[in-house]
Amino acid sequence: MPIRLPIILLSLLLMLPRGGSAAETPLFDGTTFAGWEGATGELWRIDQGVIVVGREGVKQPHNDFLCTTKEYGDFELQLSYQNNNNNGGIQFRSQRVPNSHEVSGYQADLFKGGDGCLYDESRRRKMLARPTPEVVAKLGLGAWNHYRIRAEGPRIQLWINDVQTVDYTEQDPAIPRRGIIGLQIHKNAGVLRYRDLRIVELTPPSAP
Repeated sequence: MPIRLPIILLSLLLMLPRGGSAAETPLFDGTTFAGWEGATGELWRIDQGVIVVGREGVKQPHNDFLCTTKEYGDFELQLSYQNNNNNGGIQFRSQRVPNSHEVSGYQADLFKGGDGCLYDESRRRKMLARPTPEVVAKLGLGAWNHYRIRAEGPRIQLWINDVQTVDYTEQDPAIPRRGIIGLQIHKNAGVLRYRDLRIVELTPPSAP
């Protein structure tokens, strides 16, 4: 018994998870813009627990973003959006561009024909990955759609309505793996809505 007990304890320790994640937390409280910054009050506003941006019958004159005041590294973000064929997106691992309306970094796109694409906004300015036509046909887009964004190390995965659209691995080690999260209204867009934003910050694996 004195010999076997340490072996049993060691076996139990080896079975424990070598990593984990924090609990899921709301990224938007539904009533205030606490934790966010941007052109709130006129362009970005809250209506019955929904973030609304843009005006009916008015074309947005320039890109604009509502951004978190906190930066995030590895995370899984979920939210619902309604774009009515307007152009928007969700920025992540991004930064505000000084003296500009723009934000630079990864964008999970949402626009007619582009839901579920991964774009590099105001940096490399190119589409990094997009779903195949076969995947697009499975998205089942409706009035409201669900976005899931997972960024873990160099790997970025996107889902729309539980259908994976992108599985991308960043090859450039100089691209930052931490930054703000932002909601976009694109130039010439009308009204977009975002709701039910919640995030899980992923913890790095424990050392052996």
